Amino acid sequence: MKLLSAQQIQQWDAYTIASLSISSTDLMETAAKACCNWLIQQAPEQQTIRIFCGKGNNGGDGLAIARLLLEKGIHSEVYILEQGSAGTPDFQTNLQRLHKLSTAIHYIQDSSFFPVIHSTDILIDALYGSGLNRPLQGLPQQLVTHMNNSPATICAIDVPSGMYIQGSSKGNTIIQASHTLTFQSLKLCFMLAENAAFCGNVQVLHIGLNSQFPETVTTSWEVTTTAAIAQLYQPRNAFSHKGSFGHALLVAGSHGKTGAAVLAARACLRSGIGLLTVHVPDSGYTIIQSSVPEAMCITTLQQSDAGKYACIGAGPGMGTEQTAVQLLDSLLQWNADKPLVLDADALNIISTHPEWLSRLPAGSVLTPHPKEFDRLFGPHNNNEYERLEKALAITMQWPLVIVLKGHHTLVASEGKGYFNTTGNAGMATGGSGDVLTGIITSLLSQYKNGLTAARLGVYLHGLAADLSLDLQSEESLLPSDIIRNMGKAFHWVHRSKKEA
Repeated sequence: MKLLSAQQIQQWDAYTIASLSISSTDLMETAAKACCNWLIQQAPEQQTIRIFCGKGNNGGDGLAIARLLLEKGIHSEVYILEQGSAGTPDFQTNLQRLHKLSTAIHYIQDSSFFPVIHSTDILIDALYGSGLNRPLQGLPQQLVTHMNNSPATICAIDVPSGMYIQGSSKGNTIIQASHTLTFQSLKLCFMLAENAAFCGNVQVLHIGLNSQFPETVTTSWEVTTTAAIAQLYQPRNAFSHKGSFGHALLVAGSHGKTGAAVLAARACLRSGIGLLTVHVPDSGYTIIQSSVPEAMCITTLQQSDAGKYACIGAGPGMGTEQTAVQLLDSLLQWNADKPLVLDADALNIISTHPEWLSRLPAGSVLTPHPKEFDRLFGPHNNNEYERLEKALAITMQWPLVIVLKGHHTLVASEGKGYFNTTGNAGMATGGSGDVLTGIITSLLSQYKNGLTAARLGVYLHGLAADLSLDLQSEESLLPSDIIRNMGKAFHWVHRSKKEA
């Protein structure tokens, strides 16, 4: 699913109007009906719905929603933010229609016109839509603050007012919505953690926009859908053998952190690797041999051995002591053409040797969390969007795949970013990243493509965590639960492919 810019969204509306021979007012009516139907299902009839409208097309949506609610017998009052202009043509059309049904239309000229808001009210934010490109100031800012300070539930139409759909809105005054009813598709702003407190529950309402339009435009950002994963996933051939699925090496563990190696190895095996060798220090040998009997284990690595692996995963629990630094340096010397999967301590080592980035084989996958990313590529002043853009830029500079971990983990490659939608807050515990390293290492050995391995791996990792909640809570979820549910995740993806 492509994440469109504000300009492209406007073009989508125009494309639909032209291709389906409908008017912009009719398209607005369809959007308003979708919102009205959702509101009727959610709101008790005795509640007052107060609809705050700007004079653009977002405000026109609000006016149409008010009229449709009134036609259903639901008490609604409208508050129009006065800003000088008469409003867009569709706003004016819907205002004229509303005047025939209601006199409860109020015009906000200054803060003295702000209504008293009760805890039982539902507020509809139809002030500004997806086209906003500057922070709210003056009366609009005061009104949004008044709404936020109220005890009422707020529902935003399309995008919470004050939020940019593409770019950082950090520091802006933004509607703090409990629900956001967005039209036809997700927007980039909903992928950012810094916006979560303002979006609330995001509900995508389909309003009949022509589904062919997104294929006509190019975007830098996408959401990885179930359909996309079904295309990437390749079921096994009945005549396959262990050599068909690669031999990977995992370099992991150190004294007191051999558990990270165990988790990564088990995840790698549960993700279909043909053969797995785990490199650990002497202190971890017995642990790996007894905990992961399906894997081979070594404690020394020779240059002559490095070339036999389809890919190498490194980092989980390996530490940053000089022995670990030397081991990673050796891997980069001996392994010039096979891709690497680097996580955790491997990334921290490279952050102290930034010149090593140019030594990474093409197609290698880096899996940093935000702090590790900043250590590698420089600080971003808590600007999440800037960090995402940097990830895309880096993959244009170097032939790498970057997995920037978060609630909607970003997979970046060749200047494009793919957001993941599986997973839950139960994964926010030590060891989840080790599991992901094992999964991606396994898939990279099998699929021979870093982007495919990363997108599929991140999706399966999150899906297995979601499936774990059948027996666990987010609080009780452990990384080992994710590994145990990898089979269910693969079954789910396999079934989705058959049904596609």
